Amino acid sequence: MVRMNVPEIEAGQVPEDVFLLDVREPEEWRAGHAPTAVHIPLGMLQQRVDELPAGVPVYVVCKVGGRSANAAAWLNHIGREAVNVGGGMMSWAAAGRPMVADHEGKPFVA
Repeated sequence: MVRMNVPEIEAGQVPEDVFLLDVREPEEWRAGHAPTAVHIPLGMLQQRVDELPAGVPVYVVCKVGGRSANAAAWLNHIGREAVNVGGGMMSWAAAGRPMVADHEGKPFVA
């Protein structure tokens, strides 16, 4: 199998005005996510790819960077421009980037 190189950026360096795609599972999303992120679980990405904007880079995040790297590789393979967020939401939180939750408590990375 040929390994694809995927462009990657550190969580603390992600510009604020980008399209951020979170590919984690629903329970992970509910625990805590970036305020402007769009949620499409990795298993749904192929069916929902048309929901992503064309012609702009898509920054892809998961918990630690593995699923998002796979998603970014696939998106690049089909002709989209995608960048993996290295270290995922764990690095996002460690960098002090904003997070919101879909529950009453404090957001956290699940």
